[in-house]
Amino acid sequence: MIVTRQTVARLSVRYLPFSDAASEGLPAGQLLRLSLFQVSVGMATVMLLGTLNRVMIVELSVPAMIVATMIALPVLVAPFRALLGYRSDTHRSAIGWKRIPYLWFGSLWQMGGLAIMPFALIVLSGQQAIGPGWAGEVLAALAFLMTGLGLHMTQTAGLALATDRADEATRPRVVALLYVMFLLGMGVSSVIIGWLLTDFSNLRLVRVVQGAAVVGIVLNLVALWKQEKVRPMSAAERAAPRPKFFHAWTDMTAGSQVTRLLAVAFLGTMAFNMQDVLLEPYGGEILGLSVAATTLLTAVWATGALAGFVLAGGLLLRGRNPLRLAASGLLAGVIAFSLVIFAAPLASTAAFFAGAGLIGFGSGLFAVSTLSVAMSLPARGAAGHGLALGAWGAAQATAAGLSIALGGALRDGVNAIAASGAWGSALDTPSTGYSFVYHLEIGLLFLTLAVLGPLVRSAAPPPVTSGQARLGLADFPT
Repeated sequence: MIVTRQTVARLSVRYLPFSDAASEGLPAGQLLRLSLFQVSVGMATVMLLGTLNRVMIVELSVPAMIVATMIALPVLVAPFRALLGYRSDTHRSAIGWKRIPYLWFGSLWQMGGLAIMPFALIVLSGQQAIGPGWAGEVLAALAFLMTGLGLHMTQTAGLALATDRADEATRPRVVALLYVMFLLGMGVSSVIIGWLLTDFSNLRLVRVVQGAAVVGIVLNLVALWKQEKVRPMSAAERAAPRPKFFHAWTDMTAGSQVTRLLAVAFLGTMAFNMQDVLLEPYGGEILGLSVAATTLLTAVWATGALAGFVLAGGLLLRGRNPLRLAASGLLAGVIAFSLVIFAAPLASTAAFFAGAGLIGFGSGLFAVSTLSVAMSLPARGAAGHGLALGAWGAAQATAAGLSIALGGALRDGVNAIAASGAWGSALDTPSTGYSFVYHLEIGLLFLTLAVLGPLVRSAAPPPVTSGQARLGLADFPT
């Protein structure tokens, strides 16, 4: 049997994951390179929310209140993602690049923040010989802000560049690929960084964190290389007045449902993420699970999220309305939190793990669907893809940060009231605070469905392009 080049090409498209996400404007090699910026962002996210969180509290003995404040600082940058996206829409340079400069400077901010991070944390822990006592707090805050700014700038510009280059038919697969690469970056980097920091010392902390900074900028350099065409601009074009942000925002929201979509993204993210710091303590304190058992929750959640990506990508390729898919994700969340709530009175570990998996599935389905809608928004006047994606990212990132802080505060506050006997002996249990938060999340999911309803009714179903009627391994894991 003679294997021709055409046969190999057909087999690669049929069986390799994401091979059919490529298009004429965004070939497979360039798409895979571009997706590396999500690996870098995932690695930085793990450093901020996982590794350094644990290192500050356990190894460096930094008070938990200060740690929580530092972790929350990057959230302060999240609302500016809309402005960053707009600036990349309207950026003018002699060679005509718009997205690449923001990818590059975002990479520099991210690397700079991680480069000074370990020294700032060592000073924050009190290990300093000279200097004012507040130097540690200031340096650590600066490092977290720089890393957060770089992370948000890189992701906003990268998503906008992917939207510019992908065509409408392949955009759902590109969205799913970028999400999977983000999860891959988080998963692989968490394992490697955790292994490198097993034998902890201050010198090893400096080496690992600064090594992550170097890896991040190398990945982003590979990602942005030759991804945007050179379009020379004259001095007159560069000197022309730039549209105002307010006017661009008005253009984007005028005569459309963009504001409602952003409200849906904000409320849905709040609903899914309020439990982020509560599931493992709930399993250990209420269900009596071991540390090893609760650690599996992350794997269960990630598996559910990947299943959501797979289903969303496959159904979007068949022309399913992404807003209806987002609603399905919200309904899956209602079932998931109900299972988690009933796991305590039933003493059912199976219900608890099933609920955790469904939370990941529902949130993955919801996130991919809403991002797909944001990426398909048409440019209006001065508003381009960067502004739309920046606004979506700002809504999601801000909601995620606020919901995590709010979930922990509500659990502690409700448990304190319940322990005082103000609500009677029936509610004087440790599970009351957790149950209150989970019920609140169910309420937020129903509120999100109510806000989403008018969008679903007004949206026309997208057309099905040729070649999308068959599902095979080429669609995995989109």
